[in-house]
Amino acid sequence: MRYEHLIGNCLAAEIGRGGIAPEEYARALAGTRPALERLAAWRDAGSHPFLLYPSRRDDLPELEEMAEELRDRFRRIAVIGVGGASLGGQAVAARNPKAPLVFLDNPDGIRLDALLDQGAETGYLVISKSGATAETVAQTLLALSRAPAKNFLFVTAPGENPLRRLAGEYGVRVIDHDPDLGGRFSVFSAVGMLPAMIAGLDAAGFRKGADEVLAVTLDAAELAQAPPASGAALTLSLAPRLAAAVFMPYDDRLLPFAHWQRQLWAESLGKDGNGATPVVARGAVDQHSQLQLYLDGPADKLFTLLIAGSSPGGPAIEPEIAERAGAEYLAGRNLGDLMLAEAHATRDAIREAGRPLREIVLAELDEAAIGALMMHFMLETVIIALSLNIDPFDQPAVERGKQLARDYLRRQGA
Repeated sequence: MRYEHLIGNCLAAEIGRGGIAPEEYARALAGTRPALERLAAWRDAGSHPFLLYPSRRDDLPELEEMAEELRDRFRRIAVIGVGGASLGGQAVAARNPKAPLVFLDNPDGIRLDALLDQGAETGYLVISKSGATAETVAQTLLALSRAPAKNFLFVTAPGENPLRRLAGEYGVRVIDHDPDLGGRFSVFSAVGMLPAMIAGLDAAGFRKGADEVLAVTLDAAELAQAPPASGAALTLSLAPRLAAAVFMPYDDRLLPFAHWQRQLWAESLGKDGNGATPVVARGAVDQHSQLQLYLDGPADKLFTLLIAGSSPGGPAIEPEIAERAGAEYLAGRNLGDLMLAEAHATRDAIREAGRPLREIVLAELDEAAIGALMMHFMLETVIIALSLNIDPFDQPAVERGKQLARDYLRRQGA
């Protein structure tokens, strides 16, 4: 496996009465079996494309050709999209902080104007499954009014929609978005792999890591050998008293991943009164803003620490200057050492407070590891949903909000 999934500090045997009793965990883990069987049946039947893309390679040469062309033509590429059309791309591209990518998700006129003022140096990758997402269409219309159509590439589903109409009017090239693939489950398609390739990353590596987790999970001889099932069992065990699920990465390259995971969790599980609120906390910054609440506030949270063992540390602090500052404990240490110590300190403090916490530790933060993590949380989320009789693939409340926003705009223009 590309990561370790350590759950000991969620169990009563380790942290006392705030933890999960052995019989509760065993019952919850056994209860995930029907969900795993459904997932395996979907995979074997060739349905639910998020289970199929990890094993594909046939589409990658064409995507790589497009990515290379965009890198060659433009100094930077702006990705216009929101939600699942953007968060997955942000999560995978974060593997390379120097990537020539800008993500225009929130409709911010000042930021868009600043980018458009830079002229023909910018290419635009527009992603929307429906082709009608208001935030995406609005920014695309503004960009098309000031940038040449040859600078654009659209990713949208087949059929009649605003982006398809624009593509026909302006002669913009279009890649088909898989119509059966929901946005928050689309990262292993062109939606996430094209930004990854633009960032100079190995798309096949992302998919390989995901495929490994699929095989381990769906072909496991024992439920305890399937990390997504054990993760789901933690949430199911704690569900009656769980108000929030805190995801705390201790590497800034994993912060966009945590935001991607937050949408995955919220839109998939927050239905019919179900679902704990997902919270993203940034290690080590939020030790200085949220840890007081986590340790001494309501005991209603499950904590997940994401730790990269290979965090780049940079230069070591010279012992002489550390001693002059009275900070001898920093002598010979680098920032990676400090971050790892902070992660372990948070783990130990939460454990001492008797609050359930798991660790996900990556020996290497490479493409395969990120792909593995993404598939882990897709499967974990779907297993939780199916175990609670929730449809993990719809988002009716979100659709209602989109409709109301369009109605407000129409009334303002009347």
